Amino acid sequence: MSDKSKNGSKITIIGAGNVGATVAYTFAVAGTCSDVVLVDINKAKAKGEAMDIRQGVSFGHNVEVWDGSYEDAAGSDIVVVTLGLARKPGQTRLDLAQTNVNIVKEVMPQIARFAPDAIYIVVSNPVDILTYAILKCTGLSLGQVIGSGTALDTSRLRSSIADHVGLSPNSIHAYVFGEHGDTSMIPWSITNIAGIPMEEYCKDQDHADIDKDEIVEEVRKAGSEVIKRKGATFYAIALSVNKICDCILRDSNNVISVSTLANGRYGINDVCLSLPCVIGGHGIEKELSPTLTDAEVEKLRASAEALKSVIRQLEF
Repeated sequence: MSDKSKNGSKITIIGAGNVGATVAYTFAVAGTCSDVVLVDINKAKAKGEAMDIRQGVSFGHNVEVWDGSYEDAAGSDIVVVTLGLARKPGQTRLDLAQTNVNIVKEVMPQIARFAPDAIYIVVSNPVDILTYAILKCTGLSLGQVIGSGTALDTSRLRSSIADHVGLSPNSIHAYVFGEHGDTSMIPWSITNIAGIPMEEYCKDQDHADIDKDEIVEEVRKAGSEVIKRKGATFYAIALSVNKICDCILRDSNNVISVSTLANGRYGINDVCLSLPCVIGGHGIEKELSPTLTDAEVEKLRASAEALKSVIRQLEF
């Protein structure tokens, strides 16, 4: 096993495809950690990506970027999971399910054996299904396994609302809950701008009413629209993963909507979907359950049921 790791924070990325390599590059540019290890079944690809990033680090942060194998995950603070096949144009996230579940079942118990104390960030799609699969096949604790889930959808939502009202997305407090996919839902009742309910803000500031249906559609289809035009999505997801990892390494206790196993929240059990969680040094520090309207709870439960119907058709 390599002894390259320094006394600092170490992140291992499983999968060196478009997403994994872009996550590694983002870590290097942001100086998120001291060591980044890229692991891929295609060893030449992992090595090439690591070399390409490492050759530029003298222009920025002193980050070691190298390629390795499963055992090099040992000592990682965080393991980012981007393995599996990527979504193709016209393909839904759920079409990928069994193929990527099989890859997870084969690889993840081996990784968990070498890095039993790491926090795992699951990015591979369908993310909610694979987060569930990793919990089932590794024995890792609930707080250790975090699906990137609707963190990115939430960012897309805030950007859409911000464009409408002419403010920074940082001033918009809005979330996407449920599946990272076609059944996701927006709890409009808790959406606010500078602490003012969104509809009230728009009225006070003479903004036209926001077309909620249009925004729901825009957020749900955002990834597909990018894939249609350039074949894959990787920049925005890499930035969202970097944010989650930064929250863990800084123990910053940020609230982010991420995919976790729902244990009774809103009457939902035995399925992973996105709800707001406090993210800190131990992974998921706390789960939050804001008060929703009855109609919103029904939509969230429908999203959970859609995911469960997929789970029932898969072999874990």
